[in-house]
Amino acid sequence: MTEPAHIACFLSTSGHSGVDRLARHLLPAIARRGHRVDLLKVRGHGPELTDQPPGLRIIDLGTRHTLATLPALVRYLRRERPDVLLSDKDKVNRLALAARALARTPTRLVLRSGITISVDLASRGPLDRWVQRHSMGWLYRFADRVLVPSVGAADDMARYTGLPRERIHPVDSPIVPARLFTEQQPRPDHPWFADDAPPLILSVGELCSRKDFATLLRAFARVRAERPCRLMILGRGSARERLLRLADDLGVGADFALPGFVPEPYAYMAHAALLAFSSRWEGLPFVPVEALAVGTPVVSTDCPSGPREILQDGRYGPLVPVGDDAALAEAIKATLDDPLPKAVLREAAGRFEIERAVGGYLGGIERRAEDI
Repeated sequence: MTEPAHIACFLSTSGHSGVDRLARHLLPAIARRGHRVDLLKVRGHGPELTDQPPGLRIIDLGTRHTLATLPALVRYLRRERPDVLLSDKDKVNRLALAARALARTPTRLVLRSGITISVDLASRGPLDRWVQRHSMGWLYRFADRVLVPSVGAADDMARYTGLPRERIHPVDSPIVPARLFTEQQPRPDHPWFADDAPPLILSVGELCSRKDFATLLRAFARVRAERPCRLMILGRGSARERLLRLADDLGVGADFALPGFVPEPYAYMAHAALLAFSSRWEGLPFVPVEALAVGTPVVSTDCPSGPREILQDGRYGPLVPVGDDAALAEAIKATLDDPLPKAVLREAAGRFEIERAVGGYLGGIERRAEDI
């Protein structure tokens, strides 16, 4: 945007999701460029911002339930009349659409979706699947702009929902603080990071079926059968006990650790031998980008979507079929034996540096539907 704008962001998150991390990077960076930014919060929900520069306000919508925020959101739009309302996730996006229609204000509406829709909805019930698919295909036409984090996610949304592809704008996510490219990360206070410890394979993410850490564990067991190494997964979630039992069943329990959620896992990434990413689907994952930024090799599933774009068709790290533990094990072994130089790996993360990516976001927010 060429002129300072008033940008409202309506988000309701878990507090530790990719949207939370996006907001923590994006909103302060927009405010530092001179724009007025309002984060509209649902009580007890994320995101939580630790960086609050001048121009960034946090506004309590007065309720703990996302659906109950509609009257407050309408009042806010009528009172404040922001230039832009940005929202994320389908339930929140639908509320934003309803609020603008009821408020009858000229606020531009920008909706974001961070996932590969068709795969994400495949595991939902028929009614939920129908509602989300058709709400996106029909209701999102009333938005001024729809943002997604990758070309793959954009193509999938257009195919699956029928929303015209030209209305969907892929924009790079602001993931990497500039300091990560040069800053020396401290060694984590964990015995597995000692100088003489076996190579550590790291993964990061919610312990859930979408991340498919069970396949990663099976791949690790194959590698561990041939050489000393360890596997650590940072994150929390409902699959924790199942993963621990699987590790014991595979005979690798002593070399497997689940330390829990780490808000900024950069030090762990920097001192790992490689990062293994095993997701079944994404939109564009942050974790591989962060690992590349600190110079750590990445091995990933070729899931829809994001990893292929991040690793540029395998140039910056091997891509393997989803759910194939044998192929993942071979890629891990090959990468441990012959990792790419750190400087080369960092090249792949450059486009996701926060300040660089924020410019793309502002460009996506600025364009009106009639300009497309």
